[in-house]
Formats: sequence, structure tokens, C-alpha cells
Amino acid sequence: MENMKMQKQNPEHGFTLLELMVSMAVGLIVMAAMASLFKSGMDSTLLVTQRAETQQNMRAGIDLMVKDISMAGAGLPTGGIQLPTGAGSTASKYGCDQAGTCHVPTFNYPAGNYMYGILPGYKNGVEANAVIAAAPAPAFSDSVTVVYTDYNFPISEYWACFQGGSTGSQMSLYPNPAYSPAPPAINSAGGIQAGDLIMVSGGSLTAVGEVTNLTATTMSFANLDALNINQSGATSGNLNAIQSAVGSCAANTSTTGANSVGVYRIFAVTYYLTVPAAGQTPRLMRQVNGLTPVPVADDIINLQFAFDIYNSTTNALDANQADPLGVAESPNLIQKINVVVMGQSIINDGNKSQNLYLATSVSARNMAFRNRYE
Repeated sequence: MENMKMQKQNPEHGFTLLELMVSMAVGLIVMAAMASLFKSGMDSTLLVTQRAETQQNMRAGIDLMVKDISMAGAGLPTGGIQLPTGAGSTASKYGCDQAGTCHVPTFNYPAGNYMYGILPGYKNGVEANAVIAAAPAPAFSDSVTVVYTDYNFPISEYWACFQGGSTGSQMSLYPNPAYSPAPPAINSAGGIQAGDLIMVSGGSLTAVGEVTNLTATTMSFANLDALNINQSGATSGNLNAIQSAVGSCAANTSTTGANSVGVYRIFAVTYYLTVPAAGQTPRLMRQVNGLTPVPVADDIINLQFAFDIYNSTTNALDANQADPLGVAESPNLIQKINVVVMGQSIINDGNKSQNLYLATSVSARNMAFRNRYE
């Protein structure tokens, strides 16, 4: 009878193969959805980071440009300054350094060697005409040069006079006792250095010289300077013409300022793009006077300027003139500068990067004012 008893069934059931396959499929779907959501989140984070980094980089460069451009023409004679001209003169340069390297393709002052407060550089904005592959069509960039007086270093608190027989190439400086405390030595930190431009006024004349050497009490303006401004043999527009008009240092210059001339440092600031070697990305550069240029912002792939210029014939503004010199517009009548900067994201996702534009407009408050509502 015991053998005929039925065995008890196990009350615990396992999963069937079908149930396991269904649950695995559901799990995979959930995991795929989570992975897709995670990837979307990471892509969004990268997108925001790229844009934030690019905008921050562009703003750093454009803020500095706006500061310089807004000062264009400050402290200069109305209309600018005539550089060496006449017999014996050749074109002066801008955007060049003491090593003899000129960093913009066309680097001579225009219109008979004239220094304007603003100098447009249409299609003149990439060093050595290098190609920036990432730049959008039409793939060209501009440069701009602005000139203004530097009031930070008080060189104007010196009596300055030309040394006898120097043809404008040697100048002595004496602290003006009217200023207390006495100004710092001209070659002190933050002071004058070789390559700086000095605006000199005297005898109803104004000219510019490039410092080639200096001590605590002298400045030299030798010929063959990096910017080709010290042309003592030119007919006019040079320091020799001023020395001829005002004379040389007198015996009592150090106490009375006899035969002294007005001296001010000016800044000729050029902005342009360069493509460094070794596969580095393009960058925005700032070059002052005849000094070594410094980088302002990386990954800038396009730089363009347009100018609102007063038209003396129509008594209205000619807006957005990209090439004022090319259409015979005078830079002296520029009223506003429109700036467009294009940056490429510094952080890349493989080969993926973003290009962003940043645009602004700057009033040239120190240029010639014209009232269009007259």
C-alpha cells in the first residue's frame, strides 16, 4: 500500500523559458532607454560647455578690442598726423616688431603716409595670408589699427628738447619741477621702451618718432627703425622738421624748459589673426607700436569690421562700409565701428565642434563729430 501512495508535488514553481526571454527583453529595453537618456544628457552638457567656453573666449577678445577702438583718435591732432613725406621719404609701417617681422600682409600707412585715428584693414587680417580652413565663405578676415594717446605714463611731465646737431634723432628729458612728486624715470617699469611711438609737438608742427634706444634721461630716434618712421632725410613730417623750427636744447632747459617740445606716447594698436605652427588653432593677436605682439584669444577663426562713415556730400552716414579706403572714404570721418568675431569651440567631441558669432558696435567718440540733423 505504501508504494501506491502518490508523491507530494513541489509547491515552488520556476520560470519558464518564455518568461525568462520576456523579462530579459524588457530589461534590455529599459537599459537601452537609460543609455540613450544618459547619452543625451552628456551631449547636452558638452553642447552647453562648448558654447560657454567659446562665448567666454570671444568676449575676452572683443572686450579688449572695444576698449582700444573706443579710444581711437584720443589726444591726436584733429584729422591725424602726417608721417614723413616729400623728397627722401618712403612709406612707414604698422603692425611690425623689432625683429623686423610685419604681422599683417599690407603694412604701410595709406594716403601719402598718413596716420589716422582708425586704419581699416580690409581683407588684411590673417598673418602671412594663411588660410583658415574653418572660416565660413567668403573666407577672409580683416584687421584694424587704432591710434590714440597714452595718458598712463606721465612723459608729458618732462621738459624735452633736441640735442644740437642731432637732426631730430636725439632728445634729452628733464623732470618739470612744477610736478610734485617728480615723474618716474622714462625707462622705469611701465615706461618707455624701444619700439614705442612718441608724438612730438613744437613750432606749430606735430610729428611721430619711434624710440630706438633710451636711458633715464635721453631718447634716440635713429633711422632704419622697425616702423620706418624716423626718416631724418625726408622733407617734412619728421622730427628733424620740428628741431629745425624750435632749435636745440638751451643751457637753461633743465630749469626753465627753454626750447622744449611737447612729448606724448601714443599707441598704434593692430588686431589681426594668426595661424600658429604645429597644427595649433587660429588666435586673435594684439600688436602695439613696434613691440612684440601678444595673443588675446584662441580659436578665433574670423574677424570682420564694417564702418559707419559720415558722407560730407549727402550729409548722412554711409553705413557698414567694409572697405572705406577702397571707395575713397576718409577714415577721419568714421563715426562707428561694427565688429563681428567668429569663434570655434575649444572643447571638441571627436571631430565635432561649434562655431559661434559675436557682434558689437563701438562709437568712435574721439573722431570728427558730424551732426547729421543740421
